[in-house]
Amino acid sequence: MSMQPTIVVRGEAIREVPPEQAIFSVTVTARGRDKDAVLAHLTERAAVLRAALDGYGESIERRETSGVQVFPDFKRGSERPAAWTGNVGTTVTVTDFAALGEMLPRLAGLEQASISGPWWQLRRGSTASAEVRRAAIADALDRAREYAAAVGSRIDRLVEISDEIGGGGGFQPLMARGAMAADGAAVLELDPQVQTVQASVIVRVTITDPVLS
Repeated sequence: MSMQPTIVVRGEAIREVPPEQAIFSVTVTARGRDKDAVLAHLTERAAVLRAALDGYGESIERRETSGVQVFPDFKRGSERPAAWTGNVGTTVTVTDFAALGEMLPRLAGLEQASISGPWWQLRRGSTASAEVRRAAIADALDRAREYAAAVGSRIDRLVEISDEIGGGGGFQPLMARGAMAADGAAVLELDPQVQTVQASVIVRVTITDPVLS
């Protein structure tokens, strides 16, 4: 008994969509010769940072302490610390990009604070990813129909769908223009990076007997 003819095709889809989240990190630092004084200053600056973040309420989706460091600085040949350095890092996830433009310069203006980011991304499980996967399957089925039609056949049965690759998102350095809030505070006009979402699938189908005359 002859086997039913099979077509295996690759389907692709790419979409560019707006980001859904912005992530940045803010670090406060304290330095000095006395360890206890450094710890006290670090604690105070971390508390000021927490209070500043508290003021943004629901504009912040998530914030997490990403690291705490306290370490000695030695002069060459000495076993006694010449100074101490401490820092506390916080990672912040924001979905309100208008608030982000005000948030970044305010936080950067805190004493001994530094900012990195933002990094733009889609949420995990974003509907954009599901939509692009469906589009990739539709592309594969369209190709399979074209191949089948070329030999006088039609698709009979779907046998298999498998992921080939998938991904999206990216990093964009901060792009900004100057502006001022109503209270005179600096506001950054941000240009959120468009996210490229892509999917590639392999589809296997059987087809009716070809007409090869």
